[in-house]
Amino acid sequence: MFIRAVVILCVVTVWCDIIEEDNVAVQEKEHVPADSENPGCGCNSLRRDGGTNTVKTHIWHDQAAAKYSKALKEDQIDGGEHQQISDVPKQMVWIPAGEFLMGTDNPGIPQDGEGPQRKVHLDGFYMDVFEVSNLEFQKFVNTTGYVTEAEKFGDSFVFEGLLSEAVKGQISQAVAAAPWWLPVRGADWRHPEGPDSDIVGRLDHPVLHVSWNDAVAYCTWKGKRLPTEAEWECACRGGLKDRIFPWGNKLNPKGQHYANLWQGEFPNQNTGEDGYTKSAPVTSFPVNGYGLYNMVGNAWEWTADWWDIHHTTDELHNPTGPTMGNDKVKKGGSYMCHKSYCYRYRCAARSQNTPDSSSSNLGFRCVSQKLS
Repeated sequence: MFIRAVVILCVVTVWCDIIEEDNVAVQEKEHVPADSENPGCGCNSLRRDGGTNTVKTHIWHDQAAAKYSKALKEDQIDGGEHQQISDVPKQMVWIPAGEFLMGTDNPGIPQDGEGPQRKVHLDGFYMDVFEVSNLEFQKFVNTTGYVTEAEKFGDSFVFEGLLSEAVKGQISQAVAAAPWWLPVRGADWRHPEGPDSDIVGRLDHPVLHVSWNDAVAYCTWKGKRLPTEAEWECACRGGLKDRIFPWGNKLNPKGQHYANLWQGEFPNQNTGEDGYTKSAPVTSFPVNGYGLYNMVGNAWEWTADWWDIHHTTDELHNPTGPTMGNDKVKKGGSYMCHKSYCYRYRCAARSQNTPDSSSSNLGFRCVSQKLS
């Protein structure tokens, strides 16, 4: 009886700590920077010459659905190319049907179309617990012979601070809106920081330098799909109502880091106080209420929706975004996000890129109506 009482007391004490921490978080919300304080990290400006268009993207999507179906068996993989490390668990979790509040009436970056807050009803779905890792993407490539768009174009965008002096010395261009972003020849998912880098020791990190088109091809091969923006945001919130982050309103509850973000002065110094100065393993940091890892920080994640900044306040059921556009929505921010420059590591935050864009901080995860 005494032991049982002690156990109950411990549980109540822990729960009270959680409630107390959340109440403190409500009172101590992060200061929301003004528009002028949020020039952005510039990753939404990483556009390839010529851009893309709706018709081209839908044709590409149909071709991918035929070419990269589940009929291709994973046992065709050449295991000799794999490092001897444990597989990232192939796990999905069920996100229950219901309603949630999407967006915010207190936007951190109003020009991104974060508001107004609106009620959304969703059917239930499964979501990948982890961002798609280098290992899982490598299996896809080895099985299908798939070539990413970064490889086809011959280059991709990389943050200057990650490049070697040898690679930087060969580059004469930069993104005008964000000169720390450089187009690097030979940068792709196998070479995240350019031709003299590799993913040895990083097979459990999120795959990067994947375009929206690349992500669709992988999801199709797995018998899955990209999440809609509404599905992604609902999953990010982890069952919490009107909170900034997947875990609450306080960025570092009890002094603990909950996401892979930039610490220090952007873009000059990343102190790596959270343990990482670039991507982290997909199993890093605490999970949210649905058991999902890294819903904010680490790598931006593609969604299925076309980009639009105008939203209705009407209640919506399973919204899928506009029927056409030039850019696709990405969510979650990345290891480059810092409050002073890119305050987008929030569930309501959003950004965009053309479907053929790729960079050293952009990845994805999949969803499905059935367990795959």
